[in-house]
Amino acid sequence: MSISHIPALGAVALSLATTSCSLRNQPAHVSSKTPDTAVLVFVGDIMLADRPGECIARGMDPFKEFASILLASDASIGNLECVVSTKGKPMEGKSWTFQPHPRVLPMVARHFDVVSLANNHTGDFGNDAFVEQLDLLDHHHIAHIGGGRNTAEARTPHILTINGLRIALLAYNEIHPREFEAGPSRPGVAWGVDEQVKADIKAARSIHKADLVIPFMHWGEEHEPVSPRQRQFAREMIDAGADAIVGSHPHCMQGAEYYKGKLIVYSLSDFVFDGFKEGPSRYGWLLRLRLDRHGLTTWDTVVSHVDDDGIPYLEKLTASPAGDARKGTIGMKRALLE
Repeated sequence: MSISHIPALGAVALSLATTSCSLRNQPAHVSSKTPDTAVLVFVGDIMLADRPGECIARGMDPFKEFASILLASDASIGNLECVVSTKGKPMEGKSWTFQPHPRVLPMVARHFDVVSLANNHTGDFGNDAFVEQLDLLDHHHIAHIGGGRNTAEARTPHILTINGLRIALLAYNEIHPREFEAGPSRPGVAWGVDEQVKADIKAARSIHKADLVIPFMHWGEEHEPVSPRQRQFAREMIDAGADAIVGSHPHCMQGAEYYKGKLIVYSLSDFVFDGFKEGPSRYGWLLRLRLDRHGLTTWDTVVSHVDDDGIPYLEKLTASPAGDARKGTIGMKRALLE
């Protein structure tokens, strides 16, 4: 069963007025503490340069509207679509390059446990900037996947240990420039090479002793439906042992379906991102997965809508996909905030 369409987005939206707030400490994630269960939350592309970066510099929390959902999870994961650094120069000939100031990272650390670096912007300012970002993420205790100081590090999973479950997170980029790919002694991102990805999924279980494996993919064509490549590769990853597939990059939501009882959400779209006119590119999904030792049990999404500054707000009245993986069902429901 699948939902391949983008839900209607004409429902009444929340006010897009912004309010600033100062940084303050918040408690750690709230765990269900039920043995052998976990709740993970994924969001799509987080771009913190330009207007979102300016909002943070003024003291605003761009994640505030979703803080309760992120905090109620056992772990929250997003794609960091920029290079947080003060070094380097923008790549020549690249139309869009994103480099927020390191001041944004305390805000990221407040809300996210893991970020993916496997995308087409973390190399925008060269290797020195990329390595500085790795150091800064480590300093702020933000785990990262899909990027590293060499190929081996970029392809190594991050293991979440939650209530007795070991969950391996992997991340891969398929969007050019290919120059951003890590090498044996060169920093960069993990590239979506089919056989390598499938080998990493198998190694996550055999070597890293993971109970569950979830790849986070940066793939697909911008503003387009799911491609045959995405659909085929998602199935191959599940055949190799993945328990769910989550994707981002296309600047639109691309739908959800099951394959052999495993969930594929092809694109969550953007979460924090400015520069788009009103339309599908201003909407995204926050995805919540409930897992046990056998895999995914139930899942749901909520819809986000960004304002002119690229700041997301919750669409409480807009229905979005949710389902029970054990029953193979997918339906539409409005935001659940419990």
